[in-house]
Amino acid sequence: MKKSQRIKTIVEIKANQEKSALEVLGGVQRQLQSMQAQVEGLRNYRKEYQDRFDQLGAKGVNVAQLLEFRSFIDKLDKAIMGQEQILSSIEVEVIAKRKIWEELHHKTQSLQKVCDSALVVEMKQEAKREQQEQDERASRIGRNNSSGMGNA
Repeated sequence: MKKSQRIKTIVEIKANQEKSALEVLGGVQRQLQSMQAQVEGLRNYRKEYQDRFDQLGAKGVNVAQLLEFRSFIDKLDKAIMGQEQILSSIEVEVIAKRKIWEELHHKTQSLQKVCDSALVVEMKQEAKREQQEQDERASRIGRNNSSGMGNA
């Protein structure tokens, strides 16, 4: 097996690993986008709830309603904080998965360059070998013709 063929096999393995890493990265990025949407939804809901309460507050609310509101806002704030922590951990995971993919991508590209270089060398060697064979044939034909002329 030629060197370029052996390297090409390794390039294909690395390319498959790179593709798998890219799929994993894509999955984590989708998770991140989903979590960002959830956090944004919670923030919007909290703001809307606060705005409604402010409107009611202008008209006057009793103590029980105020306590209930504060309790619910606290629960929303805790939920938002929890989701933001999850969001942060997913962001870290995206960075890590991107780094893994980039390393595999660079490795695949480097191996592809080595493979291409080996293929060029092999093609030059093959062309040189073919030229030598043609030169030898031409030389034999020339010797056969000159020895054939001398006998005539």
